[in-house]
Amino acid sequence: MKLILSTLFFALCGLMQAAPVKLIFDTDMGNDVDDLMALCMIHQLQKRGTVELLAVTITKDHPQAAAFVDAVNTLYGYPDTPIGVVRDGAAKEAGKFNILADEKNADGSLRYPHDLMSGADAPEAVGLIKRILADQPDGSVVIAQVGFFTNLARLLDDPEGKALAAKKVKVLSIMAGAFETVQWNTRHLEYNVKLDVPAAQKLAKNWPTPMVWSGYEIGVAAAFPHVVIEQDLDYMPHHPLKEAYYLYNPPPHDRPTWDPTAVLYAVLPDRGYFDLSPPGNVEVEDDAATWFRPSKDGRGKHRFLVMSPEQTARVREVIVQLSCAPPSRQ
Repeated sequence: MKLILSTLFFALCGLMQAAPVKLIFDTDMGNDVDDLMALCMIHQLQKRGTVELLAVTITKDHPQAAAFVDAVNTLYGYPDTPIGVVRDGAAKEAGKFNILADEKNADGSLRYPHDLMSGADAPEAVGLIKRILADQPDGSVVIAQVGFFTNLARLLDDPEGKALAAKKVKVLSIMAGAFETVQWNTRHLEYNVKLDVPAAQKLAKNWPTPMVWSGYEIGVAAAFPHVVIEQDLDYMPHHPLKEAYYLYNPPPHDRPTWDPTAVLYAVLPDRGYFDLSPPGNVEVEDDAATWFRPSKDGRGKHRFLVMSPEQTARVREVIVQLSCAPPSRQ
């Protein structure tokens, strides 16, 4: 009887489990280590059946960015994840840690094995996004954009791409802008917006589905504890997150979790990690400032994340636990 009840319990749990969130991750991998934290989180959530990573698209226009993404995907057991890249993008310099894609062991083998050796061999991002969206059910895809606006703005320039976004995308979760910085007595000009202001303006004005913005202040509040990097990742000889953190900006320093917060909301919006602003619309000015205008009728498509001190502690801990869990699929 106990065995029957146990079997029934687990069967019911399986029936109650929500379908995986279908996710496209758009990143400027290499410009900050928080992009890597976010990708590590996504793969851990994939292993749990919480998310299905449909593709990674890249807005950093350097060939090592795609190679490094493929190396991380391979390490976590997802070597066939589609990768698309920007052409003629805003940021062309080599990242501080994407060089890990080319690092070799003493015997000449790659430290992090992968088979996409250069972004030059990857498809262009907009075309890949269109192909991915076309194959998905209506209203089923979530996009997390944590880099520049270039790829998605170009998607809107394509009539077919814009129609697919309107039909297939449920929500766009975006790390960009700054919305609660009055206490700092400044209008913070956030980096992702500054690098391609025309694209940011286009997306903010014309994106056809709901958008949720994770502002600069959110990632700063939930900064990643440097002691975790220093002490908790030595369970393997080389860990890409530890090596990338040191290459980007060696500890001791707590790195803001800008990109992981956008991913966390994208995948788990109903877990109480964040509150949301009232509906409204975000306007991007020519100097890259972002202004949120609440809508009088409550029909605005944009909201931004809000986080209490209690939520901040929860968000920080879940980001640490997900991004630092062992890559093995076992």
